[in-house]
Amino acid sequence: MASMSTAPAATVSTPCAPGPMPPTAIFGLLSDGWRDMRATGFKGVAYGIVFVLMGYAIAEVYRQVWQVTMGLTAAFFLMGPFICCGIYDLSRQLAQGGRADLRASLSCWARNWKSIAFFAATLTFFMIVWARISVVIFALFAKHTYPTLTDMIGNILSGGNLEFLLVWGVAGLAFASLVFATSVVSMPMMLDRDADTMESIGASAITLWNNTGAMLVWALTITVLIGFSLVFFLPSLAFTATLVGHTTWKVYKALVPTNLPSLFAEPPSEGQPGV
Repeated sequence: MASMSTAPAATVSTPCAPGPMPPTAIFGLLSDGWRDMRATGFKGVAYGIVFVLMGYAIAEVYRQVWQVTMGLTAAFFLMGPFICCGIYDLSRQLAQGGRADLRASLSCWARNWKSIAFFAATLTFFMIVWARISVVIFALFAKHTYPTLTDMIGNILSGGNLEFLLVWGVAGLAFASLVFATSVVSMPMMLDRDADTMESIGASAITLWNNTGAMLVWALTITVLIGFSLVFFLPSLAFTATLVGHTTWKVYKALVPTNLPSLFAEPPSEGQPGV
């Protein structure tokens, strides 16, 4: 029998591959996000500038009402997926073989506006609740006033505020974990498919559950990139936030199968083949 020669298939990291994604694979996706950022002509930086303006708003609020600063900073992270919506769409346009169009990305939400609006309302609810909780924790546990940012950081990290740090840290981690679990791939999925809010949130939770190590690395990477810009050089946020947006799209495409069944589909009846 004559042997048939076939070209070896390219090795591609797909969500259908067995086992969870290795944690280090996130850095490869970060590199892919950077390539998308360059291929789109850095048009996503327009959305990154919105984050920069939000950062300056936080600084101004701190000068006026410092007690709400930490809650507002957390809100900054909570609203990130919604603001990044246009960045996701730029990567989507690129993946479909088209040319990245910034103007078209401005109205990308219109394709599935009901689900996206409901998800945005959900994030806003989390933001409001966390802002209020943050203020209450400050009122109950913080032992100093903070007239300057330097004083704020110094006093918070002093030994006299360990109780505050513990309570605020635990509460903040709980909220951050909840938001991350519900939003890690939600917005890209709603943009890319005709998926409703609850389906997208469910897919995000499953993605986190099945790829816990990789998602922890991704969450830490987001915190480092965005946190570095917030603390050291705010204008750089226009680039780091854009990079996070493009990489989030890559994370979604790598971890959510194309043929993902509906979480709310009725199970096949007895004798009927499953999907």
